[in-house]
Amino acid sequence: MRKHFLILILALIVANTVQSQTRGTKIGYIDMEYILQNVPNYTEASVQLEQKAQKWKQEIESKKIEIDKIKEALKAEKALLTKGLIEEREMEIKFLENEMLDFQQKRFGANGDLMIQKSLLVKPIQDQVFTAVQDIAEAKKYDFIFDKSSDLTMLFSAKRFDISDQVLRVLNRAEKREQLTKKQLEAEEAKESKEDALDENPAMAERQKALDDKKIARDQIIADRKLAQEAKKKEFEERRQKIIADREAKKNGTISASTKTEDKKENITDGKDTAKSAVEEAKQNQIDARTKILEDRKKVIEDRRKAVDERRLRTLEVRDSIKKSREEQIKLKQ
Repeated sequence: MRKHFLILILALIVANTVQSQTRGTKIGYIDMEYILQNVPNYTEASVQLEQKAQKWKQEIESKKIEIDKIKEALKAEKALLTKGLIEEREMEIKFLENEMLDFQQKRFGANGDLMIQKSLLVKPIQDQVFTAVQDIAEAKKYDFIFDKSSDLTMLFSAKRFDISDQVLRVLNRAEKREQLTKKQLEAEEAKESKEDALDENPAMAERQKALDDKKIARDQIIADRKLAQEAKKKEFEERRQKIIADREAKKNGTISASTKTEDKKENITDGKDTAKSAVEEAKQNQIDARTKILEDRKKVIEDRRKAVDERRLRTLEVRDSIKKSREEQIKLKQ
């Protein structure tokens, strides 16, 4: 009976191990510096704090210049002063130097005004980030989430594990929702659902990126065509205005017919060259856009192939672990 009980416990342990290996450990990381740089309130407050710091540096520099002037004056007049006056001046210089050092420590020391104000500025945003990270971890079943900008050494970090943009979206959603109407709120929620789905499925995200790139390339081609058409219209209008002006001048007898003919030919030639260059530029933009689309497709295919290889390796590892656990069970039964 005791032997059967031990076998049952071992079987449960093996089953739990296989299940955890099958699911895998889900790890993500954030870049706190990147998040802070993309929070508008923090950026504005940082600029104001930097302006204060520059002002404090200027005050310290002014004090230093004043002390240097007193030192130079003492050096120049030292031969004419008594010992008592020299000592008095030196004590004054020492007092001013200590005063400058105290001011510098007060503003830029480890517990100075700059560090205190930076902490007060960062803490509310850090609290929001920690809350957003906890919500994302619970919703998407993360086992570990690290901070890339902390003291933790990360020798390598794949971009697909970076959830900084997800955290930024969570921070921005709360602020946006307060300013939206009901209809706009529904549209925003639909957009958020789509973004979350893309975060969960890297392959879908790559496909969406490829579609967005195609759309951008198509819009660029359309814009180039419009520019070429506008250039042609502009050249045609300029030629038309030139012909009208030449006719008026001919009527008034201020220009010869031969001059008019030569100018017309030059305008037509210049217009053709400009239109031709615009068309060639549009064609080149089309070729560049197609080349970029092909490169993106190639990258998506390579990423899919890598994902398939990774899944195959994980499947083989799971099979090996199951096989080993079965062999161990057989040995225990024997």
